[in-house]
Amino acid sequence: MIYDFLENSAIRYPDKIAVVCNSERATYRQINSHADNLACRLQEIGIRKSDRVALLMENSIDYVVAYYGILKAGCVVAPLNPGLKPEGLQNLLEDLEPAAIIAGFKSERLLNAVSLDPKYLKLLIIKTPKKRWHTAPVRFFTFEDCISEQETPIGNPNPKPNPNDPAGIIYTSGSSGKPKGVVLSHGNIVSNTLSICRYLSLTQDDIQMVVLPFFYVMGKSLLNTHFAVGGTVVINNTFSYPATVIKQMVEEKVTGFSGVPSTYAHLLHRSPLARHRDELQSLRYCSQAGGHMAAQLKKDLRHCLPDHTRIVIMYGATEASARLSYLEPEQFERKMGSIGKAIPGVELKIVNEAGSTVENGLSGELLARGPNIMQGYWNDIESTRKAIDTDGYYHTGDIAYEDADGYLYITGRKDNVLKISGHKVNPQEIEECLMQTQQLVETAVIGVADQLKGYRLVALCVPKNDIREAELQSHCHKFLSNHQIPGEFLFLKTLPRGSSGKVDNQECVRVYHAGIRAKDSAPVAEN
Repeated sequence: MIYDFLENSAIRYPDKIAVVCNSERATYRQINSHADNLACRLQEIGIRKSDRVALLMENSIDYVVAYYGILKAGCVVAPLNPGLKPEGLQNLLEDLEPAAIIAGFKSERLLNAVSLDPKYLKLLIIKTPKKRWHTAPVRFFTFEDCISEQETPIGNPNPKPNPNDPAGIIYTSGSSGKPKGVVLSHGNIVSNTLSICRYLSLTQDDIQMVVLPFFYVMGKSLLNTHFAVGGTVVINNTFSYPATVIKQMVEEKVTGFSGVPSTYAHLLHRSPLARHRDELQSLRYCSQAGGHMAAQLKKDLRHCLPDHTRIVIMYGATEASARLSYLEPEQFERKMGSIGKAIPGVELKIVNEAGSTVENGLSGELLARGPNIMQGYWNDIESTRKAIDTDGYYHTGDIAYEDADGYLYITGRKDNVLKISGHKVNPQEIEECLMQTQQLVETAVIGVADQLKGYRLVALCVPKNDIREAELQSHCHKFLSNHQIPGEFLFLKTLPRGSSGKVDNQECVRVYHAGIRAKDSAPVAEN
């Protein structure tokens, strides 16, 4: 089971520092004890095996305790983004119907803005609350009370789930625009975790710097892999000030750093990475996933990192419990555009539209099969059927080809989903939000190359009347997460269309780069 990672390390290294966060440090013994206390409290209150528990916390020692405590109680963890807008959180809660919500103090205001339905919700737990929640329609406890020592010895609740039992539901935006809950079992996550530990050669001596959120599947894999080997996780929530990250990496003798393309772009262009290159003597490797990283960014990274630091390019999906392939560091320069080969235990193949495997050099959809592939999408049988075929292959939606040496290359996607700073972004969802203003005739949201984010969002808009860009930005901020908000708006008289009458996205990109604003743009008010 997933919680075995924590329990085994608590037995082998009880007094070793497991997590560092700001000025706090917690040992494996402490985290395991607090997780046990939380699990027993959940069970005492009536939260049952396989009940869903929403976890709404930023990265912290408390998050780690809550994550493993929920699993120890035999429940299913549903990590949610604490940066959600109230409407987005409400929709997810209605879909998930959690029996309990565990939230950090920063999420208290967000929770106060949504409706808590006692038809399914039994329990609310909040860290250091300021509001009086005892009048809420459900039972309420503070997080501090739930993890504190009980009057009688507790020990491990040990609900003994089955490896095929669901362990987590991670929401990710699908091609339909509606977030999909990816259901991952204990077996899915354990198999992927052990495979990652193997190809990264992780040991108890590894110290991982975590700047990615734990609600993101890649962030969660960093936690599980290092707890599996008895390593140390250093949490840094100040990546907007990347100089502090570099400083802490030096001070904590960090051996591993992981990020998405925009993470490395910020390190290269907005931090003193190059100046501190010689101080990063402990940095054994850096790994990257979460979308395509430009070749120039990879070259710059290689130049700024110490010579001994290995760079591992990885590829995966939430539906795969995190990881599907990796490129060996030895092949970094020779196969720079490649996502490498399948990780241990995973099968990858490329098929044409008829479902037949294609020859080397020919493009097709990349399919994956292995013990790490999800059980399906929560409450969405049809999407599950489309994603996983009868042979157990997951259809990634990515277009790829394989070279003569067996290395894989991603060339695009079957759908129009974009990756912005490691987040899957569906343009249709943003277009729907913009059209809600009733100020536009139509709109198309596209992704254009960006050195920092990999891609940035641009909204091409056909306005009914004069409208200010600031008005659209303000509307988006009310209903969308930050990574979904277009950074630029281009006003046109009409959108480029193909012969079928559908909007031509490739032509939209061309129009944007050509900078056609005079002849073909609609009147726009001065800002």
